Amino acid sequence: MSTSTLRDEPGTSKESFEDFYTEVKEIEKRDSVLTPTQQIDRLLRPGSTYFNLNPFEVLQIDPDVEVADIKKRYRTLSILVHPDKNHDNQERAQMAFDIVARAWKILENDLTRKKCLEVYEEAKGRTDHMIAEKRKKLKKEGRSFEPIPEDDPAKYKHAIYVMVMKLFADMERRRQKLDQRDQEERKRKREGEIEEEERVKADREWQQNFEESRQNRVNSWHDFQSGAGKSKKTKKPKHMTGMMVPPKFKPETR
Repeated sequence: MSTSTLRDEPGTSKESFEDFYTEVKEIEKRDSVLTPTQQIDRLLRPGSTYFNLNPFEVLQIDPDVEVADIKKRYRTLSILVHPDKNHDNQERAQMAFDIVARAWKILENDLTRKKCLEVYEEAKGRTDHMIAEKRKKLKKEGRSFEPIPEDDPAKYKHAIYVMVMKLFADMERRRQKLDQRDQEERKRKREGEIEEEERVKADREWQQNFEESRQNRVNSWHDFQSGAGKSKKTKKPKHMTGMMVPPKFKPETR
């Protein structure tokens, strides 16, 4: 297979990737005319938790558009799903509005928008690598002439789309894991602080009780000492009075 042929195959050329985004943009233009109710349903459809991790997917815009165009799209969509414009469905409208606002908050920030664009680049890179590995395997098996599913532009587009969603989901799982670890660490730290506070409180109460009972112990000791002194002073020695009585005579026994 020649170099020129490889260059024109889906998944191996920049032109194919640009074609993919052109098709996506056409689909987004078609969907962008959805009614407010349809937009709310789209944002809250089954599986939306993962779909809405991608802010470009939420706002239905091409990843390489300018920030000014992103802002325009955000304003248009936020008006469509605003609770004040959907009185008969305010609760779901509020949920959809929050999703749109979150997407704009991510994309208006240069740092977080750059991270999202890196996800797209990584998705394309991984998809192209996967395609290259498939071709390598076919060549090793002597079947290099056989096509692969991603030769179809629609399937190539779908493969990149799936990889993009997977990468966003992986990022979210890592974020949740870090948040959980941080919460557990704060919980352990707080439990340690509470334990230390209780120990200090117990020590303080013990010291207070010790000081309060100290005078009582001193007084008790003084009373004991005073009582012992009086006993010694009042004790009188015994004296023999009158004549001394001789011991009784005991007859000798034989």
